[in-house]
Amino acid sequence: MSAAGYVLLDDRGVLALHGGEARAFLQGLISNDVTGIREDRAGYGALLTPQGKFLFDLFIVQEGAQLLLEAEGARLEQLLRRLLMYRLRTKVDIEDVSARFAVAALIGDEVAGLLDLPERPGAARALEQGLVFIDPRLARLGARALLPKHAAAAMLADLGFQEVGHAGYERLRLTLGVPDGSRDLVVEKSTLLESGFEELNGVDFAKGCFVGQELTARMKYRGLVRKRLMPVTFTGAPPPPGTIIRLREREAGEMRSGIDGQGLALLRLEQVEKAKAEGAPLMAGDTEILPVAPAWVSP
Repeated sequence: MSAAGYVLLDDRGVLALHGGEARAFLQGLISNDVTGIREDRAGYGALLTPQGKFLFDLFIVQEGAQLLLEAEGARLEQLLRRLLMYRLRTKVDIEDVSARFAVAALIGDEVAGLLDLPERPGAARALEQGLVFIDPRLARLGARALLPKHAAAAMLADLGFQEVGHAGYERLRLTLGVPDGSRDLVVEKSTLLESGFEELNGVDFAKGCFVGQELTARMKYRGLVRKRLMPVTFTGAPPPPGTIIRLREREAGEMRSGIDGQGLALLRLEQVEKAKAEGAPLMAGDTEILPVAPAWVSP
């Protein structure tokens, strides 16, 4: 991908956490280590059920003395309620600051240079009254920006970014095999390791306890990952999310999001290997599905 473009992500929202115990509060809840978040380093993680199933994924950045959480806008109120449920007597204030920020994804080969950031996942810096950071999941995804809503487009144009269609970002994300929240992860059902969170810098097994840690650690240390969210290619219209994928008469997985011949699917690894060995197609209805393991996935 050449040059540098931006797409405004109108489906995202932002919460602010501040108070003397804000960092410790978040550290005990989410899957990643919050102690390493600084003004020059952003992070990514998830909030799980106590049983270790996916609830929310989020980006974490520091702005002055407060932490900002960027998450799905349509589910932001649910996230806020969940955090307030855990707050109890902790000295932390949580507020919705979505009205202040526009969220943008920045893609292209020149992104890091235009932002004056090292091409390293999570590298961050302040930008006037906002923040920019290299995507903490994969540097190849480009960067993200939280900028003043009234000035975001002008600020990005001044930096040399051109507005591009949302489809360009979607194709990049899907080609790399990176999930987009509850579009690709089933709430209260998906697990982090099946969804690539370890390789995508979304879980830290050395940080200590977090909600849902027991199942996540057990899956890792006992080798219990039997399915993986993987990029797939196909011809024609994307099979609808939830379409069952089969190897002959056996269920092999399930489609997630897709666009322009590229998609994501949760696939049973045993069936993927069997299809490869037998030269048999994986089918989502009448559509043949070809899995392509991304380079960042552990063997």
